[in-house]
Amino acid sequence: MSRTQLPLVACVLSVSLLSTACSSGFDKDAGQENSGKQDIRVLIATSGPAETSAVKEVAAAWAKDSGNSVTVDVAQNIDQQLGQAFAGSNPPDVFYTSGDQFSTYAQRGALYAYGDKLDDRDDFSPVLTRAFTYDDKLYCAPKDQSTLGLAVNTTLWKKAGLTETDYPKTWEELEAVAKKLTRKGVTGLSFNPDYAEIGPFFKQSGSWLTNPGQTRMTATDAANVKALTFVKKLLNEGVLKYPKDLGSGWGGEAFGKGKAAMTVEGNWLAGAMKKDYPDTAYKVLSLPEGPGGKGTMAFTNCWGVAAKSKHHDAAVDLIKQLTADSAQLKFAKTLGVMPSKTTLFDTYKQQNPGSTAWADGAAYAQLPVTAPGMRQVMAEFNTSLAQLADSDPKKLLSDLQKNGASVLGGNAR
Repeated sequence: MSRTQLPLVACVLSVSLLSTACSSGFDKDAGQENSGKQDIRVLIATSGPAETSAVKEVAAAWAKDSGNSVTVDVAQNIDQQLGQAFAGSNPPDVFYTSGDQFSTYAQRGALYAYGDKLDDRDDFSPVLTRAFTYDDKLYCAPKDQSTLGLAVNTTLWKKAGLTETDYPKTWEELEAVAKKLTRKGVTGLSFNPDYAEIGPFFKQSGSWLTNPGQTRMTATDAANVKALTFVKKLLNEGVLKYPKDLGSGWGGEAFGKGKAAMTVEGNWLAGAMKKDYPDTAYKVLSLPEGPGGKGTMAFTNCWGVAAKSKHHDAAVDLIKQLTADSAQLKFAKTLGVMPSKTTLFDTYKQQNPGSTAWADGAAYAQLPVTAPGMRQVMAEFNTSLAQLADSDPKKLLSDLQKNGASVLGGNAR
């Protein structure tokens, strides 16, 4: 499951919502619970046939046991389709929503808060439940999760004269091995030019782009400048290249084709490597520590329930089955995602020993910026990061500080 970064202006849930959703509010005319047989509509944004089939199988089993019916639809553009559905007062009962969408949906009253109905809510990772908590209410159950790790092409590693003792544990060691791995036709390191994959460096340097409550920007902290300056140094040395400069659409493609000896990617990489590059030998390591310690990113979706749904109880019951231990482990095996429950991690690591580094990262992962209105700001930051090699890190972070402060308020510094 890959994460996406899509622009979203402050009040608008998606382009199609426009001013209608902002002016009307979603908290009015909340659905009244129906009795008898329930017909549940589910909308998902699938990564492919395997995910679609997995969700449909669990939903069908629940329908058979409960006597209800379920229709699972696959969105072509879930932001747009949900926006239109909310604006038209005809949303699906259950749907995927990401962390950065969630806060705006919750702010506008579009979601039904059902967290207190989850008997196993304490089994879920606290990092993930925080992502879906608004006004001290847990609104929805995290579906699964992904973190970032350092994938190493072990064949290219050996060709460069490196051994397991050379696996990088610090920034300095990462730079050193990237230089050794960079040779004709191969770049030492590659990852996407966006804050989601550069983000770990901010955490490893000892800071982040906002304060923990996402009420104030901290982008211009000296630690963040140091982190972005280090990434620029790798770019200028030629030991780090963005995937597009290697003729690739993402880091996993450059890595799988042997154009990059290392990449920073999430556990969705495992499925892509198995499917598209089965002959590429690799190992996944924890990301190297920086001067501020460990750092990685966490990405997740949740199972949202529409406030206007007339099937709240049935929808929550379905979600309980979709997030049951057996379902989460099935999704992990089928899709390459990790369970959203920390209570399943030991079993997950036993079943997926090659994913241990990704799983371990969940304990100290940082969520993306998810405050309402910040999607467009972060999209603009991503655009600037694509030009990092020829830009001043202080200027990029200062612009982010200013633009973010205009949304969050506080000191733009």
